[in-house]
Amino acid sequence: MAILVTGGAGYIGSVMVDQLAEAGEEVVVIDNVSRGHHAALAEGARFYEGRVGDLALVERVCRERAVEACIHFAALAYVGESVTEPKLYFENNVAEGLGLLDGLRAAGVRSFVFSSTCATYGEPVRVPIDEGHPQWPVNPYGWSKFFMERILESYDRAYGLRFVALRYFNAAGATLKRGEHHEPETHLIPNVLAAAAGRLPHVSVFGSGYPTPDGTCVRDYIHVTDLCSAHTLALAYLRCGGRSEFVNLGNGHGYSVMEVIEAARRVTGREIEVRVEAARPGDPARLVADARKAREVLGWKTQYPELDTIVRTAWEWHEAHPEGYGSRGGAGTG
Repeated sequence: MAILVTGGAGYIGSVMVDQLAEAGEEVVVIDNVSRGHHAALAEGARFYEGRVGDLALVERVCRERAVEACIHFAALAYVGESVTEPKLYFENNVAEGLGLLDGLRAAGVRSFVFSSTCATYGEPVRVPIDEGHPQWPVNPYGWSKFFMERILESYDRAYGLRFVALRYFNAAGATLKRGEHHEPETHLIPNVLAAAAGRLPHVSVFGSGYPTPDGTCVRDYIHVTDLCSAHTLALAYLRCGGRSEFVNLGNGHGYSVMEVIEAARRVTGREIEVRVEAARPGDPARLVADARKAREVLGWKTQYPELDTIVRTAWEWHEAHPEGYGSRGGAGTG
């Protein structure tokens, strides 16, 4: 029996494939070779190039490889792009997601782990944010994930598709083999490290007047290894007959933009120039997870909660891979 990983050549998906393979699982990857990297594909994983929404492809792969469960990472995830190109996000994240679910259903696959996001909550009305927090996204990316969550609920009721939807806060860090390489890069930690390495002239800090200790936004960072271990636990939970659940993934402790920059200075031993710019509309002051449910339901515990450790692993990967994965080879978007 195999596990299907969509987006298995993306940032998070590639780490997931490694973890599953190391645990002795047979892994199958479907990816459209659009925003990831061939070099991130794990050796030994069965790779099928194509759209995750191709129902016939998904059904064929599932039958050929005796797939028992799917972990779904393949999605577009740039908030700004989703505002300017909403059609792209609803087509890729929702319509393709529907095709994937129908292909799985046709092949008899009834266990699904979904890469969701805290963006489904929108502007927080309380922090830390628990799973019962109201959901009202503020951008098409968040809505695309929200719609998929509602679809999963409906498929559970109608077709018996059991799922765990994992609402990420901020994925960060790296393993020895896999790291973060997006084009363009919009995440704070890789951009701070690029400035430390001299690949960027400075780091832009958007806003310094927020109601936080140092005036900059506070976010909850979670190491990519810990993120993937939660998916492994979610898979085990479903294998044991667990019911469908929505679960937050975060450290439960937030760090400000300036705290991240100071951590990067400590880790790299380098100066990092900072430029304060105007706050971006819609940026909440604090986004921090209440992740108690992940601990209680999945038995999840983070191994790398410290900010310096998260930053150090990312720095070590970027130092070993100064060009990231090299020229664009494509693959998933996880």
